[in-house]
Amino acid sequence: MKILKRFLLVLFLISIVAVVYNYPKLNIIAGYSAKSTASSVFVANRTLEFTDKTDTNFSPIDLADDQVNMDKKSATSSVFGLLTRKAFYREGLGSVLALGAEDVDKKYAAPKRELADNTTPFPYGNAPQKDTVFNNVDYLKLNKILTILFDSVNQTRAAVVIYKNQIIAERYADGFHQDSKILGWSMTKSIVSTLFGVLEHQNKINVFDKAPFAEWENDERKEITIHNLLQMNSGLEWDEDYNTLSDVSKMLFLERDMTKRQINKPLVGKPNETWSYSSGTTNLLSGILRQQFKTHQEYLDFWYAALIDKIGMNSMIVETDLAGNYAGSSYGWATARDWSKLGLLYLHNGTWNGEELFTKEWVKYATTPTPTSNGWYGAQIWLNAGKRYPNTPQNMYSFNGYQGQNVYILPDQDLVVVRMGLTKNADVDALLSGIVKSIK
Repeated sequence: MKILKRFLLVLFLISIVAVVYNYPKLNIIAGYSAKSTASSVFVANRTLEFTDKTDTNFSPIDLADDQVNMDKKSATSSVFGLLTRKAFYREGLGSVLALGAEDVDKKYAAPKRELADNTTPFPYGNAPQKDTVFNNVDYLKLNKILTILFDSVNQTRAAVVIYKNQIIAERYADGFHQDSKILGWSMTKSIVSTLFGVLEHQNKINVFDKAPFAEWENDERKEITIHNLLQMNSGLEWDEDYNTLSDVSKMLFLERDMTKRQINKPLVGKPNETWSYSSGTTNLLSGILRQQFKTHQEYLDFWYAALIDKIGMNSMIVETDLAGNYAGSSYGWATARDWSKLGLLYLHNGTWNGEELFTKEWVKYATTPTPTSNGWYGAQIWLNAGKRYPNTPQNMYSFNGYQGQNVYILPDQDLVVVRMGLTKNADVDALLSGIVKSIK
């Protein structure tokens, strides 16, 4: 009997140690699940059941038990009953994790939005496009390529192929359709970069100026430029690991103001010589954008009035943190068609339906390889300059996000290809080279 008691005591102590050791991880697990659930249900208008099956069904996030309050527009997630996190929805701002009970009942300023143009045909409006059949497109070959994307391995949710401004192929997984909002994750970074291009075109900013942070004025960080930040080549310390309690997971699930975490990081390299992927850098840039406006309302409105609604991405919602800053690193939601419009804007060198939003020189700047990135990265845009995809045109570039969210721009072929997925398993080289070959 004593041996059994001792065994149970040891087992109990081990359990306590395990809980204490893993408690911070439980915080992230519950936070991820609550945030994803609230956004899926209240931003993308999915059901809790569908969300549990498709968005939060992977390890270790599936350890959380999720519940939704439709009246209060909130979601709670609990891990083994040991830790519970709450996320709540705010009209126009999307969902956010609460850090205290007082956060839920606060009033939050929201951006003003333009009405959608539902009479002009796609892509300049949201009405059905004019029927166009291209004699040089092998539609059977093209659709066969898309079919592969939707198998059990690739798990694609949406795919759209646009040639000469016309949708020539489009497909959706069960439960998704052309009006489904899908999280672009880090594709939102390219929205942030583009806004700097818009401001530069308006002669309101120079990206080669020093980054405007008083915290850096008296040390080596004072040499960091906005350009360095756009290229993720600042030399600042950052840990971008989604599987541990890292800088990025703390920022996304524990911070009130996501623009601050990278500010306090020391240099671990030299500006313009140390490329390192950092979501903290993008939210730092969101903070710099905030500094360009006298009021918070102007900052909120600018993202939509100057770019998102301007090009008819009316389905898009970029979610903010509790401090009201756009989480430009990660939280942009839009339909696959609307994501394609950002690609088309770049394909047309910054001109949208006759109006220049940014210059051809900005496109060249944004797609110029960052030093030490092996030709993979420009200004918050991924590149093929280093021939990462050997059978794909070298001047292809893309907006990329977690779990296989992609908008590929192929300038010479007049193509934009969108793939929204749940995995990174898609063979990008085979996909893009196959699409190119289907057009004679």
